[in-house]
Amino acid sequence: QVPVLQTNNGPGLTGLMTIAAHLVRQAKKDQLLGSTAEEKAVVQQWLEYRVTRVNGGSSKEDTRIILKDLNMHLEDKVYLAGNIFTLADILMYYGLHHIMVDLTVQEKEKYLNVSRWFNHIQHYPGVRQHLSNVVFIKNRLYTNAH
Repeated sequence: QVPVLQTNNGPGLTGLMTIAAHLVRQAKKDQLLGSTAEEKAVVQQWLEYRVTRVNGGSSKEDTRIILKDLNMHLEDKVYLAGNIFTLADILMYYGLHHIMVDLTVQEKEKYLNVSRWFNHIQHYPGVRQHLSNVVFIKNRLYTNAH
């Protein structure tokens, strides 16, 4: 189902990205869309990925590929668009929450960069809202087998 936002003046807005970008501009938080042309393009790319891949991905294999892609991308980055927090981080967080909640400790360790990023985003002021906190173990557990 496609979200629709009914505005007071004019026609309604359709589509997650269109509505989100509109609300960002309304709130005068344009930096969430990226500052430079390159950042704006990267934010758009991840918003598109969110709608086409994350929303469309339903199988275990789709989920594995999404987590693998993100894990590689986040290897040397704090946020999806590099070193700035953007709308892409917020909407990807919401798109992945149901997946991250169900991951085992081992899966969270396998996708360590995604786990680090997700944990950071869920603690970003005002982001998590009504969603449950996903728990990540801070240190690895070792058995002392002889």
